[in-house]
Amino acid sequence: MPESVTNTKRAAKAPGLLSNSGTTAIGKANKKSTQGPVITTKSTDTYHPGSLLSVASLNLSDISHILQLAFELDSFSVKRRSKQLEGRRTALLFYESSTRTRTSFELAAKQLGATTTLVSDKSSSIEKGESLKDTGLTLRALGAECIILRHPSSGAPAQLARFTGLPVLNAGDGPHEHPTQALLDLRTMLANGIGYKGPVNARTYEGHLNPTTLVKKNIVIVGDILHSRVARSNALLLPKLGANVIFCGPEELLPDHAAQIGPGVSIERDFNAALRSADVVMMLRIQKERLAGLEIDLNEYIADYQLNQTRLAAHAPKALVMHPGPIIRGLELTSEVADGPQSAIEEQVRHGVAIRMAALVRALGGKKKKTKGERK
Repeated sequence: MPESVTNTKRAAKAPGLLSNSGTTAIGKANKKSTQGPVITTKSTDTYHPGSLLSVASLNLSDISHILQLAFELDSFSVKRRSKQLEGRRTALLFYESSTRTRTSFELAAKQLGATTTLVSDKSSSIEKGESLKDTGLTLRALGAECIILRHPSSGAPAQLARFTGLPVLNAGDGPHEHPTQALLDLRTMLANGIGYKGPVNARTYEGHLNPTTLVKKNIVIVGDILHSRVARSNALLLPKLGANVIFCGPEELLPDHAAQIGPGVSIERDFNAALRSADVVMMLRIQKERLAGLEIDLNEYIADYQLNQTRLAAHAPKALVMHPGPIIRGLELTSEVADGPQSAIEEQVRHGVAIRMAALVRALGGKKKKTKGERK
């Protein structure tokens, strides 16, 4: 059987949104070790320490470091920022269409002075059936020092990190995770006074993130939880800081066992009731193609779960409104809410560039040192 097929099948068996069984394996992968190639043992897989495969792998110190680094990089002058990864080479390997995440990573890399190469499944050997392993090894042989991967199969970034020994940044793997999205969501919340009060500066996150940073803060995530890697990553990340994550949606898109993702996660079917407790309400995109075969009437969904101005004003007049994008206006929320004073949707996009700059610097460790030949 061709390897391109077996790789996909193995990845498809990796944990999805509603399974915790594989979280530990991926979460423990990113251990501190010497900078260098991946070392695979018989019992466990060890990935490059600069990889970011899952928020489960991040402790409070890691989270604090990434947020502080993002702030510092964002505050640098253009010239100083462009020197941070000068001479480093990154590859964006995207097996799925993307606008926000791909552009955000590309802009982040270029602002840091790194060169970028975009590889998509529609314009490369991937379209001819090349395996993930061989594509990764080819990129490494061509000089890529870091790979940013979006893939439809859960667990693919961990596979790629193991195959290549390079730092791999997970830009979304199926319904499994989207780590940098959860981190930018957290940065957006903190910047808006959710869980942190006071001026935001270079020392804001240094030593201040702890399990009570978001204590008693309720983050309501609404919509298609079943297929959402964003929901999973936020549910794994935010409770580490003391937040309560409340999933809300119909049973077809939110099975009861979703609450078993981890501690601090619960389900509330009544959207109005969930809103009354919300400090943040995060709406998720509803993809009509994913509703095929499900007993969901779109008009009923809109009536029960759409966030409109009347509902927001009545039940959550002070809640921060968020959305990972892309937005389908008139379905999960109205334009009045998306463009309203409580919305932080555009702000999330801006924070994404800073978080991804931090992820890249963490992965690559800074400007490449010149060899004797290059110095000459």
